[in-house]
Amino acid sequence: MNLLNIRHRTTYRYREPVQLGSHRFMLRPREGHDLRLLSGKLDVAPAATLSWTNDIFGNAVATAQFAQAADRLVIESLAVVELAAAPWPIFDIAASAIRYPFDYSQDERIDLAALAESHYPDPSNWLAEWARGFVRGQETDTLALLKDLATGVFERISYQSREEEGTQSPLKSLERGWGSCRDLAVLFIEAARSLGFGARVISGYLYSPDRAAAGASDAGSTHAWAEIFLPGAGWITFDPTNRGVGGFNLIPVAVGRIINQVTPISGTFQGDADAFQDMSVDVQITP
Repeated sequence: MNLLNIRHRTTYRYREPVQLGSHRFMLRPREGHDLRLLSGKLDVAPAATLSWTNDIFGNAVATAQFAQAADRLVIESLAVVELAAAPWPIFDIAASAIRYPFDYSQDERIDLAALAESHYPDPSNWLAEWARGFVRGQETDTLALLKDLATGVFERISYQSREEEGTQSPLKSLERGWGSCRDLAVLFIEAARSLGFGARVISGYLYSPDRAAAGASDAGSTHAWAEIFLPGAGWITFDPTNRGVGGFNLIPVAVGRIINQVTPISGTFQGDADAFQDMSVDVQITP
């Protein structure tokens, strides 16, 4: 069990004062059976009126409204969490789903419908055929298949940090052979969906005190990964960037069907087209 302090500070700089529009923050860690949020605080400068709500996935969303112009926007999230996920988890998968292919129940199919549909086009079935290559025979161990798929993404796509916004399509990642953590997560999710699995994308933090994990610029960093729903076991965490299974070093913040739904910070401003200067992100996770 880890008791962790998280400090996430994002700074936007402008060449001149601009009028900040509405901003949306998804920075509050998401509680679950293996993560408990002990305290959380969100500070914004310049001063803003904050309102809180939950989106369709139950994520905590803060919306900020600004009254004054500013040449700098600073968002700082402070949280203390208790992370109790096991490093070597055992998943109690229902007997009906131990072997692939299997059928979700009628209720599961209804509830997972959108989460099992591909989001990106695959006109030549390149992605689907690539994913199908991890199916070993007419009946395959389901968990082994998903582990092999995550390993396949890890081995096929070299991790490379990208500062620009947006996500590569899965076909672009396969073509280039490199991508960021969000690119690898999206590729894994779309490959799993092509095999009929219900999948969702997660954004949050990666805790790597030895700094050995890919994507860990320090002991902590923002990160993206995936979850697959298996009857009996529920949502199982897969981190293809680090060939990981289970969330012992992952702190979820937001869950979504597609990567755009889990963006930590989004917003607008009114000003000259070249008013935006730069931004910086600093994440510190300490015991």
